[in-house]
Amino acid sequence: MKELKVFAPATVANLSCGFDVLGCCLDSVGDEMVVRKNDLNEIRITKVTGQELPMEADKNVAGVAVKALLKDLESDQGFDIEITKRIKPGSGIGSSAASSAGAVFAVNKLLGEPYSSNQLIPFAMQGELIASGNEHADNVAPALLGGFSLVRSYCPLEVLSLPVPSELRMVVLHPLIEIKTKDSRSIIKQNISLKSAINQWGNLGALISALYTDDYDLLGRSLEDEIVEPIRSILIPYFQELDELSVANGALGFGISGSGPSVYALCKGDENAEKVKQAIKKFYEKKGIDFDLHLSAINKQGVKIL
Repeated sequence: MKELKVFAPATVANLSCGFDVLGCCLDSVGDEMVVRKNDLNEIRITKVTGQELPMEADKNVAGVAVKALLKDLESDQGFDIEITKRIKPGSGIGSSAASSAGAVFAVNKLLGEPYSSNQLIPFAMQGELIASGNEHADNVAPALLGGFSLVRSYCPLEVLSLPVPSELRMVVLHPLIEIKTKDSRSIIKQNISLKSAINQWGNLGALISALYTDDYDLLGRSLEDEIVEPIRSILIPYFQELDELSVANGALGFGISGSGPSVYALCKGDENAEKVKQAIKKFYEKKGIDFDLHLSAINKQGVKIL
């Protein structure tokens, strides 16, 4: 193969109680990318549509991620990368992660798959580094592996894939304001109380147990965050009202997607998810705020070949 077209999915990171270690992959929201070999021994970003992104490979997350892969492989093969961007930068649903993950996935395929999906994660994390100033894996891991991912350790990197209860659906609201990940990270407290840490560990453990046992009620009770959400939620218009509205209409739980401003409602079944989606739509339309609204199943595959 000399060319590959892929779907690079959006992701929801943190999932309330799993700051920087937990994320899941969306099925109906994402970018499209075309990656093809060139004979120039160069990495080139040849086309970007949908958003304004850097065309220089050293400044574009896809280019940086691919260069990291090729350096590790000691390869001078060149590639041209085209990006159709449908995930808005600064949306909180893994825009930079989608580009990074999609690019390294496609290049790895075109080179005969020298790396496993897990081994691609560190290369995609290099894209996250230039996007947010931090090599976090909670977006790129589920984008590459699909489903739910848990980062057990960053040093050394160890990422675990978790089960996906079949009826889980995600409603994601993106108020059309931009919150840069760097800015959102800068307001987080660097020290927390032991009491808060204990509560967070309990919720994270319970959430993982719920995924393994298909316990939807426990899953909903576990979506609590008293460390990051209270601070970041002030940046999101009508966060508390959206939380209460979602739960009142049948959502299992509600929280901030990544660094925001997107928020998510986790639901059981299509009917409940559609009800929550319509309630959020009606509420935000009355507030006069422009927004995008998505309803998605959990993508168990990750990046897909189109």
